[in-house]
Amino acid sequence: MSKLRVGMIGLGEVAQVIHLPVIESLPDRYELAAVCDISPGLVKRVGDRYRVERRYTSAAEMIAAGGLDCVLVLNSDEYHAECTVAALDAGLDVLVEKPMCLSPREAAEIIAARDRSGRTVMVAYMRRFAPAFTEAVRKLPELGPIRYARVHDVIGENRLIVDRTAYVDRPDDIPQDAIDEKWARRATLVREALGDVSEELAGTYGLLCGLGSHDLSAMRELLGRPTKVAAARTWRQGGYVVALLEYDDFVVTYETGVDDQLRFDAHIEVYGAAASLRIQYDTPYVRHFPTVLELERTDGDSYERSVIRPHLKDPYTHELEYFHDVVTSGGTPKTTPEDYIEDMELFVDIIRALQQA
Repeated sequence: MSKLRVGMIGLGEVAQVIHLPVIESLPDRYELAAVCDISPGLVKRVGDRYRVERRYTSAAEMIAAGGLDCVLVLNSDEYHAECTVAALDAGLDVLVEKPMCLSPREAAEIIAARDRSGRTVMVAYMRRFAPAFTEAVRKLPELGPIRYARVHDVIGENRLIVDRTAYVDRPDDIPQDAIDEKWARRATLVREALGDVSEELAGTYGLLCGLGSHDLSAMRELLGRPTKVAAARTWRQGGYVVALLEYDDFVVTYETGVDDQLRFDAHIEVYGAAASLRIQYDTPYVRHFPTVLELERTDGDSYERSVIRPHLKDPYTHELEYFHDVVTSGGTPKTTPEDYIEDMELFVDIIRALQQA
């Protein structure tokens, strides 16, 4: 099996809890060849821990130095597009964490760079690689015509779970001017996507790009893209959202928010006339918590309920195995930049519905 030399851009929480351990668990597929973060101290400590000699505080320098086959773009959302384009132009394949970018202009630049380089860009929607989800896609036709669906994602802050189950190195050596520049860049990109909107709506857009992108992307693969956003409401300074999404002959309710509960409740439930299925996700920050598929069916006087756990392997591992297979085989991933654009357009549609509320 061909081994890919990978460079990791961004060494924060998700990299430390998920991507670094997963890469380490796949030595036949990946060699962690270089690490990069804006924090010099974090680069040193992570480099020491994983015995990586090539260490950078600039993604551009890491990419220009060569010696890589691919990169994982895991840094702050505002820099995803910049790093992805630079890697593509250097002839590298890219796995970029969601959201791929924050504005349509950035998306167009990523697609142009991919097309001129001939390399792969895959958006890291790990929930869509969970075996329970792919099994749900396969079994969906068994429900018959869909009557209703619900997409639910109300969770406690990730840090509530992470700080109880893992050690995360949170650096204190990031310059204040870099933090200020990040927030200024974010404001500019949100204006590009939405125009001039309130601070609350800008925050809701950020929630949709972050947490919501998982839910709505999986919904689209399972059910297709909705025809319109019929209505939407938000409250708690934009921290909770409910939207009514219309399809040709059914509707979907989407609800999301973040609270202080020490639990993770994310699921997609689809109802037919006499059968339903539910994909239940647990926190991805405790590796190998299984995603399960729950099936219910009525047949005459009989009611059956089953729970399927296809695999204990976590969705992130399936995702990185899939990325390796796509890159080494020259295939096309299902989570392309074009696929992400459909999500970004849906985020904007929800914001427009909120403006009209």
